[in-house]
Amino acid sequence: MTSSTSLSPSSSPSSTRPARHRWKVLAAGVAANAAFSVAFSGIPMTAVLMRTGYQLDNATLGLVLGLMGLGIAVSELPWGLLTDRWGDRPVLLTGLGSTALALAAMAIWVAPDAQHIPGLGLLGAGLLAVGLLGGSVNGASGRAVMTWFDAGERGLAMSIRQTAVPLGGGIGALVLPYVALHGGFAALYGLLALLCALGAVLAWAWVHEPPTAARSPAGVADATRAAAPTAAAPGPLRDARVWRIVLGIGILCAPQFAVLSFGTVFLHDFGHAGLATITATMVFTQVGAMVMRVWSGRFTDRRRNRPAYLRACSALSVALFAGLALLVLAAGTSVAADVWALRAALVVLLALCGVCVSAWHGVAYTELATLAGAARAGTALGMANTSVFLVCFATPFSIPHLLALQGWPLVWLAASACALVAMPLLVPRTQVATTAHQKTAKTTLGQSM
Repeated sequence: MTSSTSLSPSSSPSSTRPARHRWKVLAAGVAANAAFSVAFSGIPMTAVLMRTGYQLDNATLGLVLGLMGLGIAVSELPWGLLTDRWGDRPVLLTGLGSTALALAAMAIWVAPDAQHIPGLGLLGAGLLAVGLLGGSVNGASGRAVMTWFDAGERGLAMSIRQTAVPLGGGIGALVLPYVALHGGFAALYGLLALLCALGAVLAWAWVHEPPTAARSPAGVADATRAAAPTAAAPGPLRDARVWRIVLGIGILCAPQFAVLSFGTVFLHDFGHAGLATITATMVFTQVGAMVMRVWSGRFTDRRRNRPAYLRACSALSVALFAGLALLVLAAGTSVAADVWALRAALVVLLALCGVCVSAWHGVAYTELATLAGAARAGTALGMANTSVFLVCFATPFSIPHLLALQGWPLVWLAASACALVAMPLLVPRTQVATTAHQKTAKTTLGQSM
């Protein structure tokens, strides 16, 4: 099997670009992901306004919010396969451009106003189309990181790329509720279309295939090993280890999407928080997640302890969501509405839950892409994102039904249970033990030399 052309010597203009151009490629990948993240993470921040503007109940709201995630889930693997075949640049340009057009169409035909409220089918079809087209950005930008950065920088680079999701979510939480409240959903969809178009421009300017000549000899060796798996190695679609991590990533995203999709509804309906408090909480959650993703990438690159870090994030998420469920259960609706200190505790604990369950993405995606190899990273990341966004669809769809059964305590207990189930899938205990043994061996060897 031949390796990807992105890691082969080339006489194209891209082969003359200096190695430092990789930071522009990373910036373009961050911009592409952030532009789309403002849409898929930001639109749920307007859930209370959307519920009023489109005259939806909670169950219908959950379905609508989940449709964009379903579109991403359905399209991720095809986009990943196309990325490995075509390269990063054509996929990013096609995906971002078509997403911008879909959002512009929604601004014209799917925005409610005083005279007309669009039907549920039109709204759902529009959000589904945005998800189908926007799913292109995830695998393409991840593959670009794997091909431009050497092994010693990939954790940091992938984590920086993954900050685009909370960055876009933070921008969405800060800006979109204000835009929807004062300008309406037509202005909101128009703004999102403009951001995707700007992301396409940056991809056109900066995303190119990497030059092997600009790499250090060690970097070339690392890239070659990652890009050219042996003939006996199964592809990602047939590799049980890849599927295990893919399932773990998807399941651990359920608590995250619970916070992102219904966190605003929880704070409004149960905590009786105002728009300013809700916005500040969600912005803090996204900014905190962004900071933690960068820190975790650098930390695990230095310590080479990705499995242990992933296990720690999972365990802490279990504890935090269980604590939130117990706090809500102890509070009761009347107390939560009347006691300021308790309402503040709910806000703080929800924000901490959101930060913790979002901090691990870059590390997990680096582990997955390294396992699959750079030449197959687009497929592997497409598999992971398919899992993630299937959960993105299922989570807001399921939450109203959990609310109807036992209220918010059951919602947050279910989130805690998901983190518990994901832990052994994402990182088996044997892998943590092996990593610890290797670190001990390296330390002992270093002391003996």
